[in-house]
Amino acid sequence: MISLRGIGRDFLLGRQTVHALADIDIDIRQGEYVSIMGPSGSGKSTLLNVIALLDRPTRGNYTLDEQDVTGLPDEKLAKIRREHIGFVFQFFHLIPRLTATENVEIPLVLSGMAAAERQDRVRSALVTFGLEGRADHRPDQLSGGERQRVAIARATILQPSVILADEPTGNLDQATGNQVIDMLEKLNAEKVTLIIVTHDADIGRRAKRQLRLVDGRIIADIHGGDHE
Repeated sequence: MISLRGIGRDFLLGRQTVHALADIDIDIRQGEYVSIMGPSGSGKSTLLNVIALLDRPTRGNYTLDEQDVTGLPDEKLAKIRREHIGFVFQFFHLIPRLTATENVEIPLVLSGMAAAERQDRVRSALVTFGLEGRADHRPDQLSGGERQRVAIARATILQPSVILADEPTGNLDQATGNQVIDMLEKLNAEKVTLIIVTHDADIGRRAKRQLRLVDGRIIADIHGGDHE
């Protein structure tokens, strides 16, 4: 499903070239549960951004669902992201002036879905994530856990085949963070591919496959996490 071959990503800092990723080769199958771990600056988020089609590699090839997406124009990449990939971030990225309902609805509006169908889909999603009582609340009226649940509802409203989560528990207490991971794992149990970047070793070990990065290179690819 996801195939990276010889992926490198360089950045210029002043006159110095920083090799954020180097010679990344990965195959991730549909329905896998993968964590990406490593020290700060190891390239974890850069790798996730490349997989997410939010950043283009400097070299190498990326194949998604048997389509080479490496050199596609921005508008085609945006369409693929919208239809196939859901994002969950550490800082939620909710629009402050919009209610929970309106934040969850954004991907449906962008997809051109009719208003009546949007309302039904959003209502169902809010119930699924236990947010029906918070539908009319803005992000500043929600707890951190509730904001992340809104973000997950938004990320999954178009039923993507891949969910990418970048430090999804980073701003949450341990108990709330575990609840968020439980929700993501439930989606993975429904055959959604789940890829999580995390500094938390306990959360990383829950994944059935663990990639460890150091200096932009994969130094370990471990199958068989603690999570069943």
